[in-house]
This record gives sequence, C-alpha cells and structure tokens, in this order.
Amino acid sequence: MRVGLFGTGPWAARVHGPALAAHPEVELTGVWGRRPDAAGALAEQLGTRAYAEADALIDDVDAVAFALPPDVQAEIAARAARAGRHLLLDKPVATDVAAARALAAAAADVASVVFFTLRFSTASAPWPAEQAAAGGWFTGRAEWLGSIYAPDTKSPYAESPWRREKGALWDVGPHALSLLVPALGDVTSVTAARGPLDTTHLLLRHGSGASSTATLSLTAPEKAGGVTVELRGASGVVTLPEVWGDGPLDAYARAVDALLAAARTGVPHACDVRFGLRVTEILAEAERSLL
Repeated sequence: MRVGLFGTGPWAARVHGPALAAHPEVELTGVWGRRPDAAGALAEQLGTRAYAEADALIDDVDAVAFALPPDVQAEIAARAARAGRHLLLDKPVATDVAAARALAAAAADVASVVFFTLRFSTASAPWPAEQAAAGGWFTGRAEWLGSIYAPDTKSPYAESPWRREKGALWDVGPHALSLLVPALGDVTSVTAARGPLDTTHLLLRHGSGASSTATLSLTAPEKAGGVTVELRGASGVVTLPEVWGDGPLDAYARAVDALLAAARTGVPHACDVRFGLRVTEILAEAERSLL
C-alpha cells in the first residue's frame, strides 16, 4: 500500500514515520507538512520525498497517515477520503463535532483506523473486549496523568499549540475513553469538573448500567504520573495489564496492519472513524459541562 504521511512533529518523527518506513507491506511515498523545511528534513530521514502540496501527495497514494493537530487533520482527511484514500488517523479525529461528523461521512466508503495507542499495544489490546465479554461490571476508573506541562519536566511535545490550548481532556481523554467505552458500553451521560491546572475529572454513565470516572492531566508532577484503568464488578477487580507493551512503534505497526486488513476485507475495525467521532462527541459534551 502506498501511504503518505501528513505531519512533521516529534510524534511523526519518532513513531509514525519510522513505523511506516519499516513496514514490509507499505511504501512510504512521501511526507507533507505545514513547514516545508521540516517536511524536507523528515523525508530525508525516512528515505522518501517531501511534497509541497497536500493534494499532490493525496493523488499519489492509496492511504494517508496523520500526525497533525486534530482539526487540521479532519479537513485534509475528509478531502483524502472523498478521493478514495484510506485513513490512518490520530486521536482525537477532531475537537469540533461538526468537523468530526463531516469526516466520518466523507470516510463512509474507505477503510479507517484511529490510533488509540493502547488499543494496539500488544499487552493491552485484547483487554477491553475481554472485559466486555465478561460483563457484570459495577464501576470503573481511569487515571491518565501526564507531565508534559508540569513545572518540573521538559517534553518534546510541550511545543504543541493545540495540546496547550485544549489540555488533557482532549489529548489523553481519548485514550481513557478508548478503554472504558468498549469495556462498559457507550456513554449515556457525562459531566466534568476542573482540577489543578489542566486536570479534568469526568463522571460517566454507560449503557451497561455501570458508572466510571476518569482523571486526566498533562500537568501532574512527574513522580505522580502514570496510567491506571480498573474495573470492579461481580467477578471481582481487574486492572489493565502492563500499559505500553513493546512501545508505541510496535503499536503503530499493528495499527497499520489493522488498516491493511480493513482495506483488504471491507470489514470495519473497532477503532474506525465512527468510533473516533463518538469519542469527539463525548469529549465535547464534557467540555460544555465545564463552562
């Protein structure tokens, strides 16, 4: 499959690009970015070419992969989908519900996969479906505490304007929902409350009757950071296993595998653009409740 990479930031350079370039069933056709100099440098690093125009890269590929801010991603991905290109999206697919719905509509006839990291990590990928099959859950909780903007840390992702503007709700909230929703059922109501700095607390009700909470932050002290997901119910207490497995490169390679399979078979993946849309709808409702 000929794939074009859109985006040139740290995530593109460290994960998306290397994973695509190394995949045996992918030809990394080229790179496009909003900064031509960065696109040229990344293309050279990956052994491919830089494109000056996004539409020119769309014309030359079978699929497009994104490492762009969500609302930039949504507009270009919709154009690519209308041109018949398959989509490997990053989360969230958009932070605007109308843009997410427009993208989902445009992508109705192509394969799509949204890269929720832990849904593709070797250790954690089977966990949500296993818990859904077990059933009988009473409540759950997710804590996703990052330190990108903590005073005592320096992260390469701290220069991301959209993360700074939208905060943990939109950056790590999708990760938490990607595990809680398939395990406990769709969200029927959500409210949110502010914590320290950008920290946000969610209270969710699910279609199964269970409730859950999520604590999300990009400003937690480094020693307080980490990820925990726990469910409690009739069969006891279960906790998400080792979070990162073989790391993000391996997880992204599995997301590429998933896109190839969906394109080949026509069977939608559980983490397709429609699930990405639902995550955006939930987070937008949570954000409204903060106002």
